[in-house]
Amino acid sequence: MQAACLLDVQGAAGLDVLSRFFKENAEDDIIRQLADKWTRGLWEKHAECDAFVSAAAAKWEMSRLNQVDRCILRLGTYQLKYCDDIPAKVVINEAIELAKKYSGEFSPGFVNGVLDAIYKKIKSEADGKNA
Repeated sequence: MQAACLLDVQGAAGLDVLSRFFKENAEDDIIRQLADKWTRGLWEKHAECDAFVSAAAAKWEMSRLNQVDRCILRLGTYQLKYCDDIPAKVVINEAIELAKKYSGEFSPGFVNGVLDAIYKKIKSEADGKNA
């Protein structure tokens, strides 16, 4: 989530410092690799993730969301859409925990509602393709 915030501020220029950022903030090599993979994937797909968030949070423009919530929602959306190896409940629960720890009082419920709606849309689209 912190790396997503870094990219939210610095844009593509932030990609150059990701490896150093992860080395400084994670001791475990597997955690660094996963974080790097997810962050780079999120950056590559952030416009698509933003479209999901915007549709699910219809009354909120991305620019009106605080940075932490925006990045939590982007990361959660990316994981729901592109990380099939992570159960949706785990993604949503982790996002809620991040919101509890790093964001405002009402953010956990907001994050839960938005990601739940996004998950239902992604699942519905997948079910439609499999029919």
